[in-house]
Amino acid sequence: MPDLPSRRFAIYYTPAPEHPLTVAARTWLGRDAFAPGTGTADVGKREFISEPRRYGFHATLKAPFRLKEGTPVEALERALRGFAASMSVCPIGPMRIDLIGGFFALVPVHPLPTLRGFASRVVETLDRFRAPMDGDDLKRRMSHQLDDVETTNLVTWGYPYVRDRFRFHMTLTDRVPEEQRAGMRNRLDAVFQPYLSEDYRIDVLSLFVQEHRNADFVVRSQFALKSGAALRTAV
Repeated sequence: MPDLPSRRFAIYYTPAPEHPLTVAARTWLGRDAFAPGTGTADVGKREFISEPRRYGFHATLKAPFRLKEGTPVEALERALRGFAASMSVCPIGPMRIDLIGGFFALVPVHPLPTLRGFASRVVETLDRFRAPMDGDDLKRRMSHQLDDVETTNLVTWGYPYVRDRFRFHMTLTDRVPEEQRAGMRNRLDAVFQPYLSEDYRIDVLSLFVQEHRNADFVVRSQFALKSGAALRTAV
């Protein structure tokens, strides 16, 4: 049995399991968040993909959190289903490969204010299910270089990069040393470039779960915007 107090959930965007971009990410990361236990990472790039591999291919909408004591995950899923059913599809547009703080990620070609607003709604509406951060989590996050706004966000919402500090991105690597970035970008271009011109949109919200701190995040359930129907139930 998993240690329930250590189980974490996150609300992410990720394309459908059969989408070509998802397939490309599965090849790159050597893991499929829709099919736990499958895939093997290329030995030649393991040192550069440990974090995105563990978290699964995604864009963060609500960062990982523990549920409040006594709150069943089914209650979170009911709320997420209702929230999704009330929200319109959110445009992303085509994407490009970018370098953010030393790591590579997919980001929208044209930043859209609607994305920030959508993510803020997710964070604020569902925050009632989040347990307060424990001391270790808070200390770990505070060890990063955060400004006053990010520190306030961390204390209030459990994550520094929300509201006006939110930036939509789908992480592809850990931090890459400067001298290796050109080669890494070429490798990423070869894998992802053919799939980035699509007019992407958030039409499904995915609930990911991590059973314990050292476990990989996997898709537990998905909810279509404006449909009110779960697309995928517990793994």
